[in-house]
Amino acid sequence: MTSSRPDFDPELHSLLTQMPLNSQLTPDLLATLRQYPSTPPETFYGRRTVERQDVTVPAQDGAQLPLSIFSPVGAEAAPCIYWMHGGGMVMGDRLSQIDIPLEWLEEFGAVVVSVDYRLAPEVSGSTLVDDCYAGLLWIAEHADELGIDRDRIIIAGASAGGGLAAGITLMARDRRSVAIAAQILICPMLDHRGVTASSHQYSGDPGIWTREMNEFGWSSVLAGSTSPSSYLSPALAEDLSGLPVTYIDAGTAEVFRDEDVSYASRIWAAGGQADLHVWSGGFHGFDAVFPQAALSREARHTRTSWLSRTLIRLTPSRTDHPEPAYASR
Repeated sequence: MTSSRPDFDPELHSLLTQMPLNSQLTPDLLATLRQYPSTPPETFYGRRTVERQDVTVPAQDGAQLPLSIFSPVGAEAAPCIYWMHGGGMVMGDRLSQIDIPLEWLEEFGAVVVSVDYRLAPEVSGSTLVDDCYAGLLWIAEHADELGIDRDRIIIAGASAGGGLAAGITLMARDRRSVAIAAQILICPMLDHRGVTASSHQYSGDPGIWTREMNEFGWSSVLAGSTSPSSYLSPALAEDLSGLPVTYIDAGTAEVFRDEDVSYASRIWAAGGQADLHVWSGGFHGFDAVFPQAALSREARHTRTSWLSRTLIRLTPSRTDHPEPAYASR
């Protein structure tokens, strides 16, 4: 463990001390964590009337992948948020952290689609990112019946889901398939190598996501491989040009800080646009774990403000839609 490192935000640290934490993730602990259900999405519906539809779509290998579609009533030519959940690629489901994209359904009338990609170690390698990509192709194919504007499909995810979101955005660019309007990468898990300073700083002590937990997650999905695809470990991608506008955020006090900063820097170097926010004292997933904390509220507000501006830029000719509720706050 590196002794010198950024401290946690005082309020977040106080909240964190009330949680049972571990420094290691083991198969037994993983089995226990997988038993905890996600919060019912109805909790987060807010003012809008929301319609939910659950479907299955075929994966590349023929497996059936569950997707949940959350739509405001009467959605027509609406923006789409395609959501990939977090969980280190070894846990979570399509309802994990669903409160984050459902805020955007509330504010902007977006259709939210979330995918249950398969998890390691039951599957390994590119299967996880291939599953997410299969969901993206299905959304594009069924956009009209879902009330989605194909020109406003936004890829978003947190932690492992942020890495998978980055991966399928690269896939869509390289395969010239779906035109992605923007990507939102929340503390994304981008690099399997674990060579950055921040990946060493948050080791040894119990936490939300430590170096040791990260090694467990990556070893589970890599299954002995030392050369994963750049779609699975996007930090390996040699070319970051031609990507859509990107939002990346992380905390100063987390394992993924440096790989996330590097990814944004490389997008800039390739001539792209990326908004990068590194929140002082934020640990991994702080705004999802403790959304009531002051720093979390600021991070979520800033992210939603960016999305509001992005959606306005994507719809310059539209004059018949109401101003997003968020813009008046």
